Amino acid sequence: MTIKVGINGFGRIGRCTLSHIAASGRDDIEVIKVNATGPLETAAHLIKYDSVHGRFPGEVTIGDGTMNLGRGDMQMFSTYDMNELDWDGCDVVLECTGKFNDGEKAKAHLERGAKKVLLSAPGKNVDKTIVFGVNDDQLEATDTMISNGSCTTNCLAPLAKVLDEAFGIEHGIMTTIHAYTGDQPTLDRRHKDLYRARAAAMSMIPTSTGAAKALGEVLPNLKGRLAGSAIRVPTP
Repeated sequence: MTIKVGINGFGRIGRCTLSHIAASGRDDIEVIKVNATGPLETAAHLIKYDSVHGRFPGEVTIGDGTMNLGRGDMQMFSTYDMNELDWDGCDVVLECTGKFNDGEKAKAHLERGAKKVLLSAPGKNVDKTIVFGVNDDQLEATDTMISNGSCTTNCLAPLAKVLDEAFGIEHGIMTTIHAYTGDQPTLDRRHKDLYRARAAAMSMIPTSTGAAKALGEVLPNLKGRLAGSAIRVPTP
């Protein structure tokens, strides 16, 4: 059985996911639809040439509303309006925009034809928050709205699980050293967070993280026991 996947959002996570699936050679998963706002030519260029991960190893071609990475044509959308999306035929839609992390909003994907939705960030009003290798045994066939947590949650949860099982965690503080992100400027400019008004490639910037809170959704016995912060550093 081949799992048919749709991707909503073509930023860092959306592009990396598509690239790795297409290059994996696996025949049990296939991306069939992608919503990437902006020109199709730009989407193809960004997937072909990645400043961090290098060139995509295969050919990237585009057609009339389609993109092909050597695994067949994918239908491409370019819209901010959820009502214009068509996820018919998609077993799972990966919600990678960061704009619909509330299950009440993300359920629009289900209404547009998706069978299940996987959020690429911590979410609320979801069936479960799952970190693979930590609590994925809790997944059930009836779950339709799943959060995969954040990158920091996926780093923290395995460590916290092992420490808690071996020694027990009463309380803790965590710090994530995090690559700068797309909402930070390359030059100083105004930002609602004055720390993040500083040039990203020249600064170590303290900010908040929801990873400690999300950990309580993955490991309920640690709920409320950890606090955390992040430092954005000059690495892409």
